[in-house]
Amino acid sequence: MGVTKISQSFATQVTPDRMFKALILDSHNICPKLMFSSIKSIEFIQGSGEVGSIKQINFTEESPFKYVKHRIDALDKEKFMCKHTLIEGDALMDKLEYITYEVKFEGYGRGGCMCKMTSEYKVKDGVEIKEQDIEHGKDRAIGMYEVVEAYLLAHPHAYE
Repeated sequence: MGVTKISQSFATQVTPDRMFKALILDSHNICPKLMFSSIKSIEFIQGSGEVGSIKQINFTEESPFKYVKHRIDALDKEKFMCKHTLIEGDALMDKLEYITYEVKFEGYGRGGCMCKMTSEYKVKDGVEIKEQDIEHGKDRAIGMYEVVEAYLLAHPHAYE
C-alpha cells in the first residue's frame, strides 16, 4: 500500500504562539496534567526538545497502548512549525513502519489561529491498514488539541 497521506485542520481562538508553546514546546509538561486519564508521562529519551530529540509518551493502564516514541525532525519556532515521526510503540500496530506528523499554527481571524496537520502513514510491505484505524488516530490527535485549546482559553495568561 505504501504511504497514506492525510491532512486536517481546525480553527481556534488561541494565538499561534500560545498553541505552539503549549502543544509543541511544553507538551511534556502540559499534556500529562490535562490528559491524566490517558497520558501517564512524557519524557525525553534523547535531547531536550531540539531537532533530533526523542520523547516517549507513556500511557495509563486505561489506554489501549503502553507507549510511543517520537523523534523531532524539524522545529521552526518563528513559523510555529514542527515535524516529528512516531518511530516506536504499540500504536504502530505491527502494521506501520512509522507515522510522520507535520504541524503548523498560522494566524487566523482576530487573534486566533488555524492548526494544520499532515500525517503520513508508512505501511509495512504486504500489510493493509484499515481506514478506521487511521480515523481513530486522527480523532485522538484532534481531541488532544481541543483539550489544550480549552485550557488556554480558560487561562488567557498561560504561555504568553
